[in-house]
Amino acid sequence: AVAASRARVSWRKRPDLIRDLSVLSEGVETLSRLAPAEGVVRRMAWFDLFRGLTQRVKDPRAEVADLFETGAPALWQAADAAVQADPAIAEILADAVQAHPLDYARWIGAAGEALTPALARRLLEGLDVESGVRGMRTVVRRLADRADDLDLWLSLVTPEERGSPDFAAAMARRLLIAGRVAEARQALEAALSPSPANRRWTFGRSPQGTPRLTPAWEAASIDLMEAEGRKDEAQDLRWALFERDLSAPVLRAYLARLPDFDDVEALDRALAHAAAHADLETALGFLMDWPAHREAAALVERRIREVRSPLPLKADWAARLAQKYPDAAERLLASA
Repeated sequence: AVAASRARVSWRKRPDLIRDLSVLSEGVETLSRLAPAEGVVRRMAWFDLFRGLTQRVKDPRAEVADLFETGAPALWQAADAAVQADPAIAEILADAVQAHPLDYARWIGAAGEALTPALARRLLEGLDVESGVRGMRTVVRRLADRADDLDLWLSLVTPEERGSPDFAAAMARRLLIAGRVAEARQALEAALSPSPANRRWTFGRSPQGTPRLTPAWEAASIDLMEAEGRKDEAQDLRWALFERDLSAPVLRAYLARLPDFDDVEALDRALAHAAAHADLETALGFLMDWPAHREAAALVERRIREVRSPLPLKADWAARLAQKYPDAAERLLASA
C-alpha cells in the first residue's frame, strides 16, 4: 500500500506512515533471519520506498529520512548473510546501487561496521566504478574505504581536495597506516601551496603566501615525523603547538613521551607558560580543566584586573575553586 500510494502525506499523517514503515521493517527483519536471500530482496524493496516518499511526504524534521538511515545497518547485515548463502545476490545489490547511487551513497555512509570489507569488495566488482552518474563517485569512495582499497580511494581524490589541509591530513593518515610514509609526506606537502581549497585559510593575507594550516594537518605532520623516525622534531613541534594553543591533548602526548622525572619538570614549565598566556580566558580554562586548581587560583589573584572582564565560565570556575581556594572563588564571583 505504501509503494502503490501517490497521495501526499501531511504532517498529521506522518506519524502513522513512520509506524507503518517500522512495522514493515520488522517483518522484513524476521524474514531475513528465516530466508536470507529473500529477506535482502524485501529489504531492498523497503529502501526503494524512500524515493517516492521524498516526493509526497512533508518531513521538515527529516524523521522519514532518519528512519531509512537508521535502518541502513540492517540492509547490509542482511546482504552479507544473503551473499554468503547465494553469491548471485551481490549482483542484484550492485545493480540497485548502480541504478540509484545518490540514495545508496547515504546508506553506505550510515552502514558502519555492518558493511563488511568482503561485501564492499563484492559490490565494487559489480559496479561501473568509472561511471559519471551523479552520486557514483561518493558510492565508490565509501565502498573503497570499507574495502580497505587505498589505491582506489586515492584515485578518486580531486586536485581541490589535495589542496585542503584537512583532507591532506586524512590522506596522510591513511597512507601512514598502510606504511606508505613517503606518499604521506607528499600528501601533506600538497596542502602547502595555495589552492581554492585552502585559500580561506589565508584570509587577510596574500593568497600567494603559505596557507594557514589546520589542527588536523599539524597533528598528521607530527605522526609523519614519528613514522620517519624524527621523534625529537615531533616533540619540538608538540611543545610549540602547546605554547601557541594551550592544548591539553597535545601536552599530554608530549609528556607521555618523556622519561620519568623529566615529565614532572616539563609539566611545571607548561603550567607556568599557561599562567603567563596573553589570553586570560584561555589560560584559566586550561588550568581549570587540566586540572591545576592551585595555579588557577594564583592566576586569579595575580591578574585580578583582567578577571573583572566578562568571562562566561566564571561561576562554574568559582564553584570548582570554592572549597580549597575560597578567596579566588570569591574574586571570580565578585567580578561576575
